[in-house]
Amino acid sequence: MLILLVNIHVKPESVEAFRAATIENASNSALEPGIARFDFVEHADDPTRFSLWEVYRDEKAVADHKLTAHYAKWTETVTDMMAEPRTRVWYKSAFPADESW
Repeated sequence: MLILLVNIHVKPESVEAFRAATIENASNSALEPGIARFDFVEHADDPTRFSLWEVYRDEKAVADHKLTAHYAKWTETVTDMMAEPRTRVWYKSAFPADESW
């Protein structure tokens, strides 16, 4: 499994629009066969900060996700809503084991 953590800081005036666009993207992403999990979370102590936890089955799933219409729509929609560029960190699963996903 390939696990991506994306941290996003949104302009205060864009929070609601960002939330709606990201829920739409996450809902569609979770349906992709190569994605085991796609979580969208809000930071408890700062309403302008969000994270995405994306769990991909393999490299092909990552590439396929970037080709979807919902991902293209999301990136086009939310880019100007961000207060700063989003950060991304890749992880690999320690527990549960890959075959448990």
